[in-house]
Amino acid sequence: MTVTFASTLRAEWIKLRSLRSSWYTLACLFAVGLGIAVLSTSSAGGQYATATLEERQSWDPTKLSLMSYIVAQLVIGVLGILIVTSEYATGLMRTSVTATPRRHRLLAAKLVLAAAIAVVAGQVLMFAAFFTGQALMAAQHLPHTAIGDPGVLPAVAGGGLYLTAIAVFAVGLGTIMRATAGALATLVGVVFLVPALSGLFPSWLAGVLDFWPSAGGAAIFSVVPDPDYPHPWLNLGGMCLGAVAVLAAAFVLFRRRDV
Repeated sequence: MTVTFASTLRAEWIKLRSLRSSWYTLACLFAVGLGIAVLSTSSAGGQYATATLEERQSWDPTKLSLMSYIVAQLVIGVLGILIVTSEYATGLMRTSVTATPRRHRLLAAKLVLAAAIAVVAGQVLMFAAFFTGQALMAAQHLPHTAIGDPGVLPAVAGGGLYLTAIAVFAVGLGTIMRATAGALATLVGVVFLVPALSGLFPSWLAGVLDFWPSAGGAAIFSVVPDPDYPHPWLNLGGMCLGAVAVLAAAFVLFRRRDV
């Protein structure tokens, strides 16, 4: 009997939904994500009251309400990692490979599942954070935006795509590292540590940050143009290509290595 891709995908979904950690991670995504949106916008009144004229002119209510991406990218990355590494931790990967000898099909099913969950959860979180944040800023009589205003919908929708790219990247990391701790440490380093230490990089490496998560890739969340990243969709596209490159390496290693 030939195992179809649909059957493999269904099996991966059954495995994922049977893990309590998957549901805990998704619950954490929305609880923490919306919590940060509330915190960042509920304190915006004080920031705006003490802001200079130049700061008020560059005031970006959309980006302020989408600041939850800072932690959301880590949480969605954990989910992408666990989709792969949980099977290595329990030894179930041997059974999965035996049931699906075509390893590329197995990893592709995990990737599709991770991307589907990330794009749905990410978009729902971004829209929820946006509407929550704008409502809180309107209640404080601060400048706020509507979803139909120029540049707002692309920023909110682009935020969901950003989180999806992080999930794809995390699947690749989990496959390469084969351990949750190692993959998570690498993800934290890529997302938080590298941008924080960007000032130490030589000038010839500065251009890499244009396509880096939490740096150029995160420019998609802004409606007010950022002079450092004037083409946010190009930055996000480069970030997505980087995630695809990591994933390509993961497919090669997954096919060649022993389980």
